[in-house]
Amino acid sequence: MTQTHQEIGTRWLEDAGVRPTRQRVTLAHLLVGDGQHRHVTAESLFDAAKGQGESVSLATVYNTLRAFCEAGLLQEVTVDGSKSYFDTNTHDHPHFFWEDDGMLTDAPSDQLVISGLPEAPHGAEIASVDVVIRLRRKA
Repeated sequence: MTQTHQEIGTRWLEDAGVRPTRQRVTLAHLLVGDGQHRHVTAESLFDAAKGQGESVSLATVYNTLRAFCEAGLLQEVTVDGSKSYFDTNTHDHPHFFWEDDGMLTDAPSDQLVISGLPEAPHGAEIASVDVVIRLRRKA
């Protein structure tokens, strides 16, 4: 039996222990309903929901994306200190940030080699390492 995008989104939420409200299911099906990984901003997800005739506020989209991150469903990738992208692929992997069009894509993990990290300051531990490789098109 083939699942609908809504059912896939609902299961994604339930498997993570997130209560599947109408708005959460709507956003979940836009994020994972087709089974593909994607990188979204709150604004792009808001536009996609509006484009499908869904009634959801931008504040709700932001709050829902934060809740999905807290539940481990999404990975937040911050670019330029102010712009956040949300990635449905939560495994550690590097990203390309295309400066010309503000797009975030996955970079090949098997080509990244980190041979060492600086020691964490006293009383701290390294929680994660984010790798964002900035690209611009050649002139």
